[in-house]
Amino acid sequence: MREIAASTISEQVAEMCQEANIYLGEDVFDALKKSLETEESPTGKEVLKQLIENVEIARDEQIPICQDTGFAVFFVEWGQEVHLTGGTLEEAIHAGVRKGYEEGYLRKSIVDDPLYKRKNTGDNTPAVIYTDIVPGDKVKIAFAPKGGGSENMSTVKMLKPSDGEEGVVDFVVSHVKAAGPNPCPPIVVGVGIGGTFDKVAVNAKKALFRKVGEPHPDEAFAALEKKILDKINDLGVGPQGFGGRTFALAVHIETFPSHIASMAAAVNINCHACRHLERTI
Repeated sequence: MREIAASTISEQVAEMCQEANIYLGEDVFDALKKSLETEESPTGKEVLKQLIENVEIARDEQIPICQDTGFAVFFVEWGQEVHLTGGTLEEAIHAGVRKGYEEGYLRKSIVDDPLYKRKNTGDNTPAVIYTDIVPGDKVKIAFAPKGGGSENMSTVKMLKPSDGEEGVVDFVVSHVKAAGPNPCPPIVVGVGIGGTFDKVAVNAKKALFRKVGEPHPDEAFAALEKKILDKINDLGVGPQGFGGRTFALAVHIETFPSHIASMAAAVNINCHACRHLERTI
């Protein structure tokens, strides 16, 4: 049995909170630069140049890519041979978020009461944490600071099995079209298919953690990702809604087995600053 101190988790999380908000991952940055080469609209090209410049300024001056430094979302794979000492996992992650957002001068965006008082918690906690117990003695932490603007463009629909592939395509494309420029395109579109009402939403968000442009391992779903991506970019919304071919950088699908009577589907959108970071301890 391997032991890991809660303080170790907290330190790693604090570093991840700052790093993810300052350095855009190379997968997303490469996708932005590639889209600049293929974008046909002069206005779209200019917008993409400014987005790329913004990423470079954030990196060089050590400041956040976006003023919305997000809701702290974590997917944790905890090896069953690991024993945590000195606190609980949630306590450790929350301590890391507090430290990271304070030391990094990152905006605190979380309010405790979602309906009435809406008082800011002052430290960007609590985080949203999903945990899976897996074989082994390692801990993998995946983190994403999820901006409110793109998160607001999320939806779930309980499709019928008879809706089939075209039902999924129509649902995703029509929803993304309705979102328009609101989620700050070019966007990354996470799609969940299957499972229950709650599971499909989690999978749509989990899909955003995949490296941008990395296809689904199943050929049929990889083809479906491309089909949806092409239809989205055919809409002509373009970067920041100013027109062009680059409305989305990628479509990522995550699936889960489904009840015989159901075919749940969900969309979770990320803005062009699709910030995500992984560490293994």
